[in-house]
Amino acid sequence: MIYLRLLYTIATLMVLAIPAQTYAVEFVTVGPRAMGMGGAGVAVTTDALATYWNPAGLAMTQTVDIRIVGGVQVIDRLGIADAIHDLEKFNTSDNSQTNQDKAQDIAKRINRPGATVSLNGSAGLYVKGHLGEHAFGFNVSDVATGGGFVLNPVQVSGTAITGAMAIRLLEARQAAFSYAYAFSDKTFSIGVTGKIIQGASYNGSTALTGGSDVSIRDNFGKSTLSTAFGIDIGAIYRPSSWLRFAVVAKDINQPTFNAAGGGELKLEPQIRSGMAINPYSSLTLTADVDAMANKTFVPGVKSQVLSLGAEQTILSEFLSFRVGGFKNMKDANTPFTPTAGLGLRIFAFRMDLGGGYDFREKGALVSGSLSLTF
Repeated sequence: MIYLRLLYTIATLMVLAIPAQTYAVEFVTVGPRAMGMGGAGVAVTTDALATYWNPAGLAMTQTVDIRIVGGVQVIDRLGIADAIHDLEKFNTSDNSQTNQDKAQDIAKRINRPGATVSLNGSAGLYVKGHLGEHAFGFNVSDVATGGGFVLNPVQVSGTAITGAMAIRLLEARQAAFSYAYAFSDKTFSIGVTGKIIQGASYNGSTALTGGSDVSIRDNFGKSTLSTAFGIDIGAIYRPSSWLRFAVVAKDINQPTFNAAGGGELKLEPQIRSGMAINPYSSLTLTADVDAMANKTFVPGVKSQVLSLGAEQTILSEFLSFRVGGFKNMKDANTPFTPTAGLGLRIFAFRMDLGGGYDFREKGALVSGSLSLTF
């Protein structure tokens, strides 16, 4: 019970340290294992990716782990991607009433309140090692969050369709070092991560014109670069071999970057808690939840995610099967999104894939990794 009270105290201090009415940039799902389990990783990640998810996880296993990871997530709200695709194919030379009505319909769909796109991505090299109960890790990675929304509402004159979409993005290019220590036969562990972050802020726009391709990749604009230092802390409590509780607070020192177009972007603290249950050794059930709402780059959209997942391994992790789902509790336009994943291990080599698809809004996410674990 003393460890449970200590874990609760740490979580309480994390919350009290945050000013009221503040929010953080949304939590990005990094790695195919967590992605396959609905984005839950705070309580179960004990490999090198713990340097991102929860540094305390590094001390829960005595392994050496080296992995290369990449992934991306796109959320299309209210079918704006299909509407823009119809805009690109629109025949502006047909002046019939039917075609003019089609132009009005396309404009109406693009201008719908809440019709936006969100984009998250990550890539990097992650390494973990240990010296007895002392564990350490580092990563060189890039975690990006961004979005697109209508900047100038689409206007229609006959068959001429014109408007503009804003594009906002922040890349956190970072070199991070983590340290963790486990107490009492791994009943309790704590960890800390220090990060040198180069923030690359983008503030661009792209034209929405009937009959013309909409280019987003080439219209982010010139990045505004600045550097800051970030700190993450985390804890895991394992009262028994089959149960874990965890909490992590990221960017507790509120690193601040120069924003493209002027002003500042502040990465205010993110807090996420998680738990994991092992009904038997080869099955893991896990859940994560954001303790507070996080900002996004899309106006009117905040992120507070509930993630649920399960993993079944067979033949000593030769194969790992994962399923899960997640729901942004602050975004009514997105449903509970199902995910799945697969892992293959041959001796020290591992390959993992994970992904998911939002069948209503047509959002998608995918991630993969290659690793060596000793």
